[in-house]
Amino acid sequence: MDRDNRTYLEGWKNGSLMLQQCAGCHAMIFYPRPMCPHCWSDSLSWIKASGRGRVVSYSMIHRPNHPSFNDETPIALAEIVLEEGPTLLARVLSQDVKSGMAVELANDPESVARYPLPIFRPRLSE
Repeated sequence: MDRDNRTYLEGWKNGSLMLQQCAGCHAMIFYPRPMCPHCWSDSLSWIKASGRGRVVSYSMIHRPNHPSFNDETPIALAEIVLEEGPTLLARVLSQDVKSGMAVELANDPESVARYPLPIFRPRLSE
């Protein structure tokens, strides 16, 4: 945790997905950083994102890099485009991931407590 990502990580501890928004060009920004990558303004604020998005691409991980993940394979790691515009890499709690699939933040207390970063699940309704 550092000055740039503190709000993001604390938001997740409370079950929220936080994004930065630039006051200069109004761009929505992910990953957390000290200045806008579009206009270089350092006037950034935080907003609570909807937590909804779509899978752009994904990979199923069958052989994790660390043995502590062996019991969780396969792990779906996906590029997700959020409704607000930014994309991020995140785990999807499903064995049946598809490109274009609608997803939502898995912000139930068990998921928030178990995973150190935001994770997603298939969205049941469009």
